[in-house]
Amino acid sequence: MTDDIAPAIKARPAVQADAAAGRIAAWASAIAWPMASFAVLLLAWEWLVPLAGVPEYILPVPSAFFERLWTDRALIFQHTLVTANEIVLGFLMAAVISIPLGYIIVSVRLLEKAVYPVIVFFQLVPKIAIAPLFVVWFGFGLFPKVLLTFLLCFFPTLVASMTGFRALDERVLYLTRSMGATRWDTFRKVRVPAALNYIFSGLKVSAVFAATGAIVGEFVGANSGLGYLLLRGTSFLDMPLIFACLVALSLVGILFSYLVDGLEVLLMPWQRKT
Repeated sequence: MTDDIAPAIKARPAVQADAAAGRIAAWASAIAWPMASFAVLLLAWEWLVPLAGVPEYILPVPSAFFERLWTDRALIFQHTLVTANEIVLGFLMAAVISIPLGYIIVSVRLLEKAVYPVIVFFQLVPKIAIAPLFVVWFGFGLFPKVLLTFLLCFFPTLVASMTGFRALDERVLYLTRSMGATRWDTFRKVRVPAALNYIFSGLKVSAVFAATGAIVGEFVGANSGLGYLLLRGTSFLDMPLIFACLVALSLVGILFSYLVDGLEVLLMPWQRKT
């Protein structure tokens, strides 16, 4: 019997190494294919725009705005940090508030009847329309941009959290109670894992809205950030600067999206592909 077990034990590291290599290859493929698509798109852009005779003040070629991105890298990086800070703070505030609130609303039926319609009503108010009010109330500092980002991220995360906490079969809760599990154990080991898939779906949508909220807030009133730099470039018809800022903003959004995906993989190991 020992002789039968020994080969299996020896083979286990090889299996784990193959699984790790497979995950690395999957990540590399997930990065390589989008990069290849962008490369083809940029090459076509570089070639077709001069061929069509489009002037640079209308649509610059990629080489022009990538050169500007490198030339003004210090300035653009400084404003990128401001926008990234607004995105992260607004997103985290929305996640920290909306996920527990979703659980509380689902758990207390009276709150679902009394509070949720009020939240939906305020969600229907266009956030971009009230952005100037935030400047009047809170000035040109960091808080109005973070607040606008929070408002745009709040509702998708809240709805996804409520859906996730509702999705658990009640019979599973009866089973855990019959086995002597406390309310905290049930929440930590049953409710949260069952809701994570829905919660991260909402967080991924919110990650897209976060950048929109920060940029709109900077458009309305700011003296720093990529939105401010975009408005400055528009005032002088500086198209290479405008597109350089758009590239920087896209990179921030892509990085933030990958961070959310990485957090999902970390907190949901049972969904990792081997």
